[in-house]
Amino acid sequence: MSATPPPATDLLPPIRRRPTRVGLVAGGLGTYWPQFPGLLPQLQESTRYVVDRFGGLDAEVVDTGFISDAREARVAAETLRTADCDLVVVFLTTYLTSSMVLPIAQRAGVPVLVIDLQPSEAMDHATFDTGLWLAYCGQCPVPEVANVFRRAGVEFRSVTGHLRSERAWARIERWVHAAGVRARLREARHGLMGHLYPGMLDVSTDLTLVSTHFGSHVEVLELDDLRVRVDDVTAAQVRDRSALARRVFDVHPSVDEDDLDWGARVSVALDRLVDDFDLDSLAYYHRGLDGELHERIGAGMILGASLLNARGLPAVGEYELRTSVAMLAAQSLGVGGSFTEIQAIHFGDGVVEMGHDGPGHLALSSARPVLRGLGVFHGKRGHGVSVEFDVQPGPVTTFGLGQDRDGGLSFVTSEGAVVPGPHLSIGNTTSRVDFGGDPGEWVDEWSRTGIGHHWGLCTGHVARDVAAAASLLGIEHRHVSAPFDDADGFARSIGRTTP
Repeated sequence: MSATPPPATDLLPPIRRRPTRVGLVAGGLGTYWPQFPGLLPQLQESTRYVVDRFGGLDAEVVDTGFISDAREARVAAETLRTADCDLVVVFLTTYLTSSMVLPIAQRAGVPVLVIDLQPSEAMDHATFDTGLWLAYCGQCPVPEVANVFRRAGVEFRSVTGHLRSERAWARIERWVHAAGVRARLREARHGLMGHLYPGMLDVSTDLTLVSTHFGSHVEVLELDDLRVRVDDVTAAQVRDRSALARRVFDVHPSVDEDDLDWGARVSVALDRLVDDFDLDSLAYYHRGLDGELHERIGAGMILGASLLNARGLPAVGEYELRTSVAMLAAQSLGVGGSFTEIQAIHFGDGVVEMGHDGPGHLALSSARPVLRGLGVFHGKRGHGVSVEFDVQPGPVTTFGLGQDRDGGLSFVTSEGAVVPGPHLSIGNTTSRVDFGGDPGEWVDEWSRTGIGHHWGLCTGHVARDVAAAASLLGIEHRHVSAPFDDADGFARSIGRTTP
């Protein structure tokens, strides 16, 4: 692997969508205001702090103000309904009745997070009177609200803490990030081009499931949709894209100049395809025959797909729609996700070697990625340039999308660390991942989750963020952690992770 600096991904303009939209409503029981005149101003001050903190998150905040009774709650609920929020946050500043919260949850039509943040870590018991105490009892209605949500069939989520507790705000921010995943998938347009890799039954996905689970749209594309755009690429565009490739990659001497120019031509056409169909992800495969044009186009997509990944648009091979969906979710969490499968195990070092041929997420590379020329793509037809790198050392999360017999989809994660060591130099991405236990047992337990052949390798430990996203999307989250089995060899590692 190259020891030179990481790729110049700042040369690649990021692909952006609208920000996450969070609805915010604060409230307390209006009966208290005439009884304790100083209470409402104090609660409103706490509310301003909460609004300011939410304003500092990477989200658009729809603030409905402060409510004091059920009628005001219904007005706030209507505002939130029309705002098309991704998450509604209800700030319990003091006690309020569940009748003030339920209509918000029912009418807003989106997941709700209840937060109760008292002004400080503890009351001053020696000096507080009833009015000062009431500013600290936002926790009081939490069980009441949870009970009513359960009876109404509304998923209950909450964060309890105090205003300046960074631990509480980290939990709140996790839910906002999860809302970003929900928003991204709800509006996503997933491109699916070509056909299933013959015989890979696990990769086959009912396209309707993606729409019914997430609200996404799957745009079915023909390879000819790309071919006509390849034909339109100019010589000047090819030169510019080839020059960009040389700035981003270390180009190995094995690379044939004609193959690099062909990859550049397909890359320019891919960008246009993404723009014309307004895509958020792309999964593709084409088998081809005897070097015909469609085979050449399919073989020439690695450079362009890798550049798209670096810009935040997952582009994966082998028609792997579910993995492109999971990688888009990871991208919305800011942790990337490079297309991955199991390659081998190093039992002596206790690591699973994983990666893939074809495109990778360049922004996750530990150093400048290599473009290597291959005269044959193993298991596929064609030849050309391929990408070689390992993911940055440190904490990582494997994240994919599983599917069950009943058609249910699930988020699947496991957390480990990329560690240094030997890598193959064969034009593949390869990373050595230590999951904290026997790597063979990890493979067994990971495979039991229903994950399928591929997944994304993401930077950081984000299983809790993924669990929160699964909660907002209404799907199951499965997590594999060490130890992978008990003393008798019976599996015990697969479970849910609390957001």
